[in-house]
Amino acid sequence: MAEAADFQGMNPSPARRWLRRTAAVLAGAPLVAALLAGAAAPVAQAAATDKAPTGSGTVAVSLDTVTPSAPVKGDTLTVSGTLINKSKETVTAAQVDLRVGPRLFGRTSIDAANRRTGYLPGADPYPVGGKYTVEIAKLPSGISQDFTLSVPVSKLGLGDDGVYQLGVTLSGRTPHAQYDQVLGIKRTFLPWQSEDRDSKPRISYAWPLIAAAHLTAETGSDARQTPVFADDDLAAEIAPGGRLEQMVSLGRQLPVTWVIDPDLLASVDAMTRDYRVKSGDTTIAGTNQNVAKQWLTSLEAAVAEGKVIALPFGDPDLASIAHRGKNVSGTLSHLQNASEVAVTTVQTILHVKPSTDFAWPVDGAIDPSIVDVATSAGAHNVIARSDSLQENGGLAYTPTAARPIGGGTTAVVSDARLSTAFQGDMTKAGDSTLAVQRFLALTLSLAEQDTDEDRSVVVVPQRMPTIAQAQSMASALHTLDDGRWTQSQGLVQAAEANPDAKATTEVPPASRYPKKLRSQELPTQAFQDIKSTQASLNNFQVILTQPERVVTPFGNAVNRSMSTSWRGKPLEAQQYRDSVRTYLQSLVNEVQLISKSDVTLSGRSATIPVTVQNRLLQGVDHLVLRLRSENATRLKLNDDGAVAEQPIQIAGGHSQSVKFDAAANINGQVQMTAQLYTEDGTPYGAAMNFTVKVSELTPTVLLVIAGGLLLLVLAGIRMYAHRKRANAGGAAGDDGSEPEQPSDPTPDTGPESAEPSGTGEKVDR
Repeated sequence: MAEAADFQGMNPSPARRWLRRTAAVLAGAPLVAALLAGAAAPVAQAAATDKAPTGSGTVAVSLDTVTPSAPVKGDTLTVSGTLINKSKETVTAAQVDLRVGPRLFGRTSIDAANRRTGYLPGADPYPVGGKYTVEIAKLPSGISQDFTLSVPVSKLGLGDDGVYQLGVTLSGRTPHAQYDQVLGIKRTFLPWQSEDRDSKPRISYAWPLIAAAHLTAETGSDARQTPVFADDDLAAEIAPGGRLEQMVSLGRQLPVTWVIDPDLLASVDAMTRDYRVKSGDTTIAGTNQNVAKQWLTSLEAAVAEGKVIALPFGDPDLASIAHRGKNVSGTLSHLQNASEVAVTTVQTILHVKPSTDFAWPVDGAIDPSIVDVATSAGAHNVIARSDSLQENGGLAYTPTAARPIGGGTTAVVSDARLSTAFQGDMTKAGDSTLAVQRFLALTLSLAEQDTDEDRSVVVVPQRMPTIAQAQSMASALHTLDDGRWTQSQGLVQAAEANPDAKATTEVPPASRYPKKLRSQELPTQAFQDIKSTQASLNNFQVILTQPERVVTPFGNAVNRSMSTSWRGKPLEAQQYRDSVRTYLQSLVNEVQLISKSDVTLSGRSATIPVTVQNRLLQGVDHLVLRLRSENATRLKLNDDGAVAEQPIQIAGGHSQSVKFDAAANINGQVQMTAQLYTEDGTPYGAAMNFTVKVSELTPTVLLVIAGGLLLLVLAGIRMYAHRKRANAGGAAGDDGSEPEQPSDPTPDTGPESAEPSGTGEKVDR
């Protein structure tokens, strides 16, 4: 019976008294007993057997269309829907009726009426009746049937302007209940505003363009830095009929303020040129350049009026940063960088200057730490929600959205009822219709509130509406186009409106932050991972001749690592952070020392070569190669100590061999360590160890070797002289006479000089 009162927006006592009097007069009558059974609570109805269900849960009634959603005088209201017999019995002699309840006063009465499900005889109104019914002779078990009811508005019995509850019922009989009873009911709301109101609240509706992270930190192995996407899902979202395409095509026809994550723009812009998509362990060429160009063209036209708010790049999770990340050094600087990048990205791609003065915590839930983090990046407006910053001053109306909360910060409080009106599954026409009608009823109820205040009401829906949710939102906003009881306004103007002095401005404590939202936050480890990646990036960029080719993609990837879109997806978030860190390390390893085998050093002095390889596509500089001798007494470097170093500068795709002078004093093995450093003394990459074997030759050994060589030379001379004498004696014996003795004691060498040239070549070689 309390439900009956909620339906009427009145005190429940008259209904109770009416039922008591009726039951006393007609006690025992079978028909009344059946009616009371029909009024059973939903729990009691659920307890009925499947074979013989009773009451208004027997047949499911859906309302697929209500046209027009907000009628005016002279209109004809058309309601269409579907009936489904959920019982195991056939319903006969059925009739579909339209019922209009009394006017509802206030949004709490709308909430109460929205919770009602079952039919309550005596409390629910009588049908319009007459010729405005649909007769159904038979509705078998499990069968569905469509219906359409059309009734002139003048026949609905509407009184003053306001919100009325509208019901559609199916009455009929079953084999177990051979009397007419209501077997199914579905309610919705009918806003009735016959002419323009003098006082109209201004509605600011945020239209979010946000997507999950798709672009990786990787680039192709070419000089053009071809971007690499983790998947091609973003192409499906921006293609005709996709979620983001629908958001643009619907939003361009609506008086909304666009709330955009610049990362989405950057990702789609990257798709307009050559790009790659991961496929297993390799990548394939992306093919959706035309789709990306068309989407950006459509969006640029849609936002031409300039009502654009840019979130920090990557839509960082402010609550996670406030609760888990702000104490990890460097985290807040990432947030500041994300805000700075946002302006450049939007202006470059959409050619409009956005407002970056807004921060949007998840679901508008705030506490002092979230506000502090939000404003640390330069935002002066924090989008909150009325179920977080709740009214506690007993106001009889909804105050304007802007609330000063101290420190020059304004909380822009969105209306929770309106902001959550289109959450849930809107794919069924019936669910969408009910959501639209309730939204319109709530806005009209806002306009009817008794206040002289000039109010701005803000609506901020879920971050990533589905296609069906977006279509439902657009349908509701189009109904408000005629401006009968509301007027549109930009979100920036709503934030600048004069605040209501009676409205609550106290930020709720951390203890009131929703546990469900807290459980979805990024862990502290996530921010420690990001810190580690940033440290590696800082160390890497200082050696590059074109650091922007690395700083930009990895800086954006770090911002994506803090994205709100990772909420509730801890594994995917960890995998993304790991992929960024792994790829960065692979680039760092492209500049490395080439491993070398052990070196043998003979003599007192020599050079030791060490090779540095750069497999990057750009040059490296500002590096120092340091070589250390672990035993300077045995082997010194540069004649003065254990350590020597040389600057390194290598072009992309090249190697450089660096030679160090060394001096040996004692034979034996010496361990050497080569290590690259940045100019500030930070080690770069892994150290390389190798061994130098010193083999020094002493003076005694040199004398022995020299003596041996001298003996070999003397022996050769003796052998040559002996052969020459033998050759001379053989020539004299040919004519039987003694050889002629020359008067000149010098031997004649004429015959040797005449040796054929061929023999001479062999000797020379």
